[in-house]
Amino acid sequence: MPDINDVIAARIEQARRKAAADREHRQRRARARAAGLAKRHARKLRHLAETDNTSPAASGAL
Repeated sequence: MPDINDVIAARIEQARRKAAADREHRQRRARARAAGLAKRHARKLRHLAETDNTSPAASGAL
């Protein structure tokens, strides 16, 4: 029969590993999101630079 302290220590270590894995996953997602936003912003700026911006807005707003 395993000692209760060993069982508790194993559960604590498992929780620490899961927390670290979750943290790394969130960081990877945040980096990917930031890179995607930067790419979309650059694409938008390129598009705006290529279009004729002298015509009035379609809504009629100035």
